[in-house]
Amino acid sequence: MSGPLSGVRVVDVTTVLMGPYATQILGDLGADVIKVEAPSGDNVRTIGPSRHEGMSGIFLHCNRNKRSVVLDLKHPEGKAALLKLVETADVFIYNVRPQAIARLGLDYETLAAINPRLIYAGVYGYGQSGPYAAKPAYDDLIQGAAGIPTLSLLAGSDVPRYAPLAMADRIVGMSAANAVSAALFHRERSGVGQRIDIPMFETMAAFVLGDHMAGATFEPPLGPPGYARLLNEHRKPYQTRDGHVCVLVYNDKQWKTFFTLIGQPDLMERDPRFATIGKRTENIHALYRMVAEVMLTRTTAEWLELLEQVDIPVMKMNTMESLLADEHLNAVGFFQVMDHPSEGKTRQMASGSTWSRTPPEISRHAPRFGQHSAEVLREAGYDDTHIAALAANGVTSLDRGA
Repeated sequence: MSGPLSGVRVVDVTTVLMGPYATQILGDLGADVIKVEAPSGDNVRTIGPSRHEGMSGIFLHCNRNKRSVVLDLKHPEGKAALLKLVETADVFIYNVRPQAIARLGLDYETLAAINPRLIYAGVYGYGQSGPYAAKPAYDDLIQGAAGIPTLSLLAGSDVPRYAPLAMADRIVGMSAANAVSAALFHRERSGVGQRIDIPMFETMAAFVLGDHMAGATFEPPLGPPGYARLLNEHRKPYQTRDGHVCVLVYNDKQWKTFFTLIGQPDLMERDPRFATIGKRTENIHALYRMVAEVMLTRTTAEWLELLEQVDIPVMKMNTMESLLADEHLNAVGFFQVMDHPSEGKTRQMASGSTWSRTPPEISRHAPRFGQHSAEVLREAGYDDTHIAALAANGVTSLDRGA
């Protein structure tokens, strides 16, 4: 591995999506990620279509660049094996409630005593100094707690809705990868590790309120929370004569050009509601309603050609199927069809960033359950006889094969 985190070893006891997405990012950047799975396996292995049991599509998209070792952490020998891995690890990351990790005897104080240089990262629901500390957390619950379904109501939905993405899991996962990377940088300067907590609720509250605190930013408030442009019921793909198109007319120059295009070149001078960005924001509902009416007068292709000619931001609206065939994504090599040793041809997605010296890369396929148990345990000092005994006692599980 040649990425920027090459040489960094991550002991990853996370499951499902948030934690595994964070550690996949670290793996893409070159870290050696050891995915520690319970004897029952990561639940996400069985979610959605798969060619073979335990290798679902969604699992393949959050567990590449990892090695899988099975350990029963509730068994003394399984815990002992994990502590051996921690001795040479740079990062330990978990995503259960801190109370649960403490019951396993894997709290920060215990692991830091074994390895003072360890970066110990917890990714879970709520900060531990508040009344929600012990609550369970999932993406839907955190979206609700952070007010996202309420925003959908304010934006015109008939009922409160969650965003149709595991948005909180992935945003918090990215935040965790950022935090771990920064902590590793600090350790390179200071020589010491530290504990990091990345709570979902606080992370998503900041994400939402960064846009929507608005007038409530000030004391006393200068107005209610909420960014009017984002909450406009007409802020959606505009319906055309034969489909939909995504348009964002934003600055003064673009609005002047747009009004000229629709035959009202002096509208900004005639109508004070639209004269400046501040006034347009105050009257955003009327403005977007007018645009919605105008967009119905031409086809999608006509609008794409016309608006691109005058440099007004416009984009087609993809479906999931057309996104997979998108000409730009295919031109930049975003999708790669790769041969997985057990799953055959799979479509993988590249990292979104490009690097001139140490680019992220896919160097390992998502692992089969227990694929690397023997390999990792040997690295920790176990001989084959001991590994076979651990497997016989159900402490570990060896590769089930392709």
